[in-house]
Amino acid sequence: MGREKAYYEIERPRKTRVLPKILTEEEVLSILRCTTNIKHKAILGTIYGAGLRRSELINLRKEDILFDKGIIFIRGGKGKKDRAVPLPESLSMVMKRYLELHRPNYWMFEGMNRKQYSAGSIMNLLDKSARKAGIERKVTPHMLRHSFATHLHEQGTDIRYIQMLLGHSSSKTTEIYTYVSHRFHAKMKNPSAVILKS
Repeated sequence: MGREKAYYEIERPRKTRVLPKILTEEEVLSILRCTTNIKHKAILGTIYGAGLRRSELINLRKEDILFDKGIIFIRGGKGKKDRAVPLPESLSMVMKRYLELHRPNYWMFEGMNRKQYSAGSIMNLLDKSARKAGIERKVTPHMLRHSFATHLHEQGTDIRYIQMLLGHSSSKTTEIYTYVSHRFHAKMKNPSAVILKS
């Protein structure tokens, strides 16, 4: 239009920080105790015990579980990144029992006609177990993953190690768990204590 070039700086909108919804260790234990089906127990136990995303659990193959080394391989996670996480002994026992009874072909957890287990089925079985456990709020598979990370932080696990286990690219993503951890709040000395002394 024959005008001089102009430069306009537009401020980016600030991102909202939503704190993750978590369960207490007692609530997770109660959910797993109320899950009597061994296959369902193995599914929920793996999501929590390894901090997996629902899609990562669905894509687990039998060969990705190395019982002798105590490792679970997660292949092609978010960002197409592979990683390895420890296989807890308690989860290993449940998995072995499940494999003995169900004998899946290729996928670790199979649905109808030996196909991959569905995301909807995971949601349904978790919802059923949570209701049996007397938990009234809505519980999702991702809450188990959030709880895994938060409980590790509360036990004193280094945030960098938690980042590696979860497969986060940035430590800033993992640091969100510090805001819901009891460990974080326990360090804070609440100034309202002076009210009781006055």
